Amino acid sequence: MQNNKRLGRQALLFPLCLVLYEFSTYIGNDMIQPGMLAVVEQYNAGIEWVPTSMTAYLAGGMFLQWLLGPLSDRIGRRPVMLTGVVWFIVTCLATLLAQNIEQFTFLRFLQGISLCFIGAVGYAAIQESFEEAVCIKITALMANVALIAPLLGPLVGAAWIHYAPWETMFVLFAALAAFSFYGLHRAMPETATRLGEKLSLRDLGHDYKLVLKNGRFVAGALAIGFVSLPLLAWIAQSPIIIISGEKLSTYEYGLLQVPIFGALIMGNLVLARLTSRRSVRSLIIMGGWWIVPGLVVAAVATLASTHAYLWMTAGLSIYAFGIGLANAGLVRLTLFASDMSKGTVSAAMGMLQMLIFTVGIEVSKHAYLQGGNGLFSLLNLLGGVIWLGLMFVFLKDKSVGNRTDA
Repeated sequence: MQNNKRLGRQALLFPLCLVLYEFSTYIGNDMIQPGMLAVVEQYNAGIEWVPTSMTAYLAGGMFLQWLLGPLSDRIGRRPVMLTGVVWFIVTCLATLLAQNIEQFTFLRFLQGISLCFIGAVGYAAIQESFEEAVCIKITALMANVALIAPLLGPLVGAAWIHYAPWETMFVLFAALAAFSFYGLHRAMPETATRLGEKLSLRDLGHDYKLVLKNGRFVAGALAIGFVSLPLLAWIAQSPIIIISGEKLSTYEYGLLQVPIFGALIMGNLVLARLTSRRSVRSLIIMGGWWIVPGLVVAAVATLASTHAYLWMTAGLSIYAFGIGLANAGLVRLTLFASDMSKGTVSAAMGMLQMLIFTVGIEVSKHAYLQGGNGLFSLLNLLGGVIWLGLMFVFLKDKSVGNRTDA
């Protein structure tokens, strides 16, 4: 196992290649969302299919996590990761053959399976390759690159559909993934620690049972899911909230993403700067001072006036800054809360999060349809409150996240 203490050019090549693949899968969601209004129109489908596209994508991201992490422990991270990149390329190009909204949505599910490879395989390899302080800094910097997708995706996607068919977006996604395949093939190290071991369903079940019996791990994994849900729900629902609900243009819709995801990137930059000076625990707590108040602002404003979308954007921006501060450290501590091999732990963490995202986005969709922006924002606030409660459990042991805590 590698343990790189410095971010030299060669050491940085692997995370850069991984984040290019991550970027291609993320923009495969964020760029198509403003185009989904054109997709449902072409297939003569209702607007309720707009967030369902993202639900299907995230459901795919949960589908194989349980297998891919343990599989990569035993046959190697590299071959499993490279297979995932090829899968994404093929399923993106297959979208060009879709004939109706049901086929399109099913292909979105298949594309979403590619997300399984990022957390269960790619990020496990990152965590195994670098020491804690360096790893958190890499994760934060990688997150900034990946977050360009939700920042640029809505703007580029809104402009794209005015000049080219929405189908051509999927050619772009496949091309970006092809570049990442070349880089990963050259640079990705092999960090799996159980190479050659036999994979059996019985052993797999035993491993997951041990992981899920760890209360602190479960609290951390659920916390990551619930605190990220408002952001994912916004990405899925905002085309309907802004364009259909508030009657704004696709350009104005894109501009409203900038403060939210700009704040998220700023939070990650502050995190990268403070990592060497502050404990992981203190950074998570610091993030909490922004997360919950931001969601309170959005909820109070939209309950007072259902069309207070600018206040909702402001509140979500405050919340997003806190996410940027807290999440990278929380991911690290959660992954190492269990002594099980990191492929299995990462897969369990990913499955719990994707389950929250998949169910949560559909619940958020119905909340908006039934109660507008107010009920939508209230549900987001509930996610923040649940995160806060789980943090009391996760950080109950005062030693967790201090510099002496591995």
